[in-house]
Amino acid sequence: MPAQTSYYSSDSWPGGTVDVVVIGGGASGLNGALMLARSRRSVLVVDSGTPRNAPAEAMHGFIVLDGTAPSEILARGREQVRHYGGRIVFGEVASVEPAEPVADDLRFTLALADGRSVSARRVLVATGLRDVLPDVPGLAGHWGRGVVHCPYCHGWEVRDEPIGVLATGPASLHHALLFRQLTDDLVYFTNGTQVDRDTRARFAARNIRVIDAEVTGIVDEDGALSGVRLADGTVVARRVIAVATRMQARTEGLDGLKLPMEDLPDAMGRRFSSSMAGTTDVPGVWVAGNATDPTAQVGAAAAAGALAGAHINAVLATADTEAALTSASAGTAAS
Repeated sequence: MPAQTSYYSSDSWPGGTVDVVVIGGGASGLNGALMLARSRRSVLVVDSGTPRNAPAEAMHGFIVLDGTAPSEILARGREQVRHYGGRIVFGEVASVEPAEPVADDLRFTLALADGRSVSARRVLVATGLRDVLPDVPGLAGHWGRGVVHCPYCHGWEVRDEPIGVLATGPASLHHALLFRQLTDDLVYFTNGTQVDRDTRARFAARNIRVIDAEVTGIVDEDGALSGVRLADGTVVARRVIAVATRMQARTEGLDGLKLPMEDLPDAMGRRFSSSMAGTTDVPGVWVAGNATDPTAQVGAAAAAGALAGAHINAVLATADTEAALTSASAGTAAS
């Protein structure tokens, strides 16, 4: 991925209280910040600088921007947020938790690992997720290139290649059917998982070969994935491995918010629970993007961020009006 020298140029740290702090500088966080900044809200985006799609050469499945490098999309997004007055800083969140309200309005305190802290009226969590790969030697080294997970993100680029599906659980069965659309040469490695008779018949009908053996490693040839090694030493030639990862919402530094979480079906991971527009059970806190919707691609994550940002602005507008009314009433009473 091409380096972006501007990526780590942080804006100045804000003084006082900001309207919204956005935790996460990916598509959802930046789009949420954009909506808020365009509504003349003071916004601080805290970005750890570790986007989920960093290993990918290009982002796909998002009209107009299809084929654009993830680093370029983020750089342009940061520029646009800054254009409307939003601030973006880079660092690790050490803690964020509710603070004492001010004039009946919510407050949160966020602290970074380097000691900086800020007060905010509302919080948007857009931390994304972490893909957890099976513990197979050599697999992680090819992540984002020869090892892929999403047929919509990477499928066209690996079409007609010899593809292997490394089973991780029930979700892998459907994974195989999706990747079969992209190649006539597909092998399903059960790797200790179960495949019932009906599924085997379906796979056979689609010419998907099933190998019932433990996978012990990935074979590399001149830096490229070339095969899968089985427990008996056999190497099955493959150029691409598709694997359904375990998707874990990034929670570092967020314990103080006590956000509810829930398990994904088929032991596929864990996410933050959320409702309409990213609202949560914690007053004043919203969640958007992969942290709550693990299957959302860039376009969907960005849309969720925009919706959450608009909803936060609406809630703040109501709070501002109530505060103004209280002030006006107090002034009238005093006179």
